[in-house]
Amino acid sequence: MSTTVDDLRFFHVVASSETLTAAARELDCSLPVVSKRLRALERRLEVRLVHRGTRRLVLTSEGRLYAARLEKILDQVRELEDLVTHRSGDLRGSVVVQATLGLGRAHVAPLIGEFTALHPQLDVRLHTSALPLRPHRREFDLAVHVGTPPDSSLRMRRLARNRRVPCAAPSYLDRKGVPGQVEDLADHDCIVLRENEGDFDLWRFGDEGNPRQIRVRGRLSSNDGDVVTDWALQGHGVIMRSEWQVRSHLDSGALVRVLPEVPTPPADIYALLSDDVHVPRRTSALIDHLAARLPDRIGGSAKPGLSR
Repeated sequence: MSTTVDDLRFFHVVASSETLTAAARELDCSLPVVSKRLRALERRLEVRLVHRGTRRLVLTSEGRLYAARLEKILDQVRELEDLVTHRSGDLRGSVVVQATLGLGRAHVAPLIGEFTALHPQLDVRLHTSALPLRPHRREFDLAVHVGTPPDSSLRMRRLARNRRVPCAAPSYLDRKGVPGQVEDLADHDCIVLRENEGDFDLWRFGDEGNPRQIRVRGRLSSNDGDVVTDWALQGHGVIMRSEWQVRSHLDSGALVRVLPEVPTPPADIYALLSDDVHVPRRTSALIDHLAARLPDRIGGSAKPGLSR
């Protein structure tokens, strides 16, 4: 039996995963099924593709070669599918989307639901994660990312403008006082969000011409953005959160913007694409839909255009 395109897609997921268990989650099947299918593929090829007995998934030299070459084949298949669907007028095939957990749940998922309702022949798989984006692993057709993209080799399109802003509940400000300048935050209870990588407790202010930063401290921190926001709503301290996350609370008065006269650096929302692959029409259409609808949902604005 010859290797099929589905086999190539299967091994692409395996090669892009850190463990077989992670590959099973991505493929939405059990670990024994993945192991059995991998063994069957290796028997057909008469070569070992993955080293056994290691905690992390490690490819053999043949596995690395196979994974590298199949990328080009899958790109050609996607391009061919796009050419066929363009002639028919319908969007077909599949799109893999990756997004951060909070933004994915609140906005990306509903907009994808709208999009698939308009295009019943299309399959979209959304993967939300609190882990940092790893663009070099090519785990997605489209990634939705908040803030400066981590890899300058990616093509990107801004979907919506966004900033991170400091805010707190009125009850906290009544109890602790309102900061008059950035330096005053050093004496306040600041709730730290520990996500991705970097200095969690280093809050940045200003703009490119006048950047400012301060090291904050507090007794509460979490890697869950919803937990951090809830603590602020309960009056436990000051948070630095994206406008899209706290806009409704600011509008209702449940949270109050702190230091509103001090600018904060942008954390715009981008669509990210690998620069070395053909972009299928279905992916471009989904990006257009997100760019048209996301600003209204979060109360921002966006300008079209792909860049590097």
